[in-house]
Amino acid sequence: MDIQALLKALPHRYPFMMIDRIIEIDGDNSAIGIKNVTINEPQFQGHFPDAPVMPGVLMIEGMAQTAGAICVNSTDGAAPKLVYFMTIDKVKFRKPVGPGDVVEYHVRKLKKRANMWWYEATAIVGGTKVAEAELSAMLVNA
Repeated sequence: MDIQALLKALPHRYPFMMIDRIIEIDGDNSAIGIKNVTINEPQFQGHFPDAPVMPGVLMIEGMAQTAGAICVNSTDGAAPKLVYFMTIDKVKFRKPVGPGDVVEYHVRKLKKRANMWWYEATAIVGGTKVAEAELSAMLVNA
């Protein structure tokens, strides 16, 4: 799923699009989203100018957007849907992420009930886990 497909599937736009593409998607079970982190992103003007670090909440948003792509992909062309991020649990930030890094968001469905979804997500840079979380989301008609 390239950026054009993501822009059709998700409502997010610059500067809040936190994934650049989906390199792998397995139905409604799992996906891997990619974020190329660059110094040109607005958060680095203030977080922190002399030692830029990607804010952890933006990594969580990248995980949530990857999960949202899974949800929308599962609708098989049905009526347009929106995904609402609902909860986050068991968050751990293990290493800082900065300009030049390529973040892989590995997201896997834990369970689904009606229009509710639960996921586990891991952010990986260069083969090293940098963050992890459990998320839940709700799929609603657009």
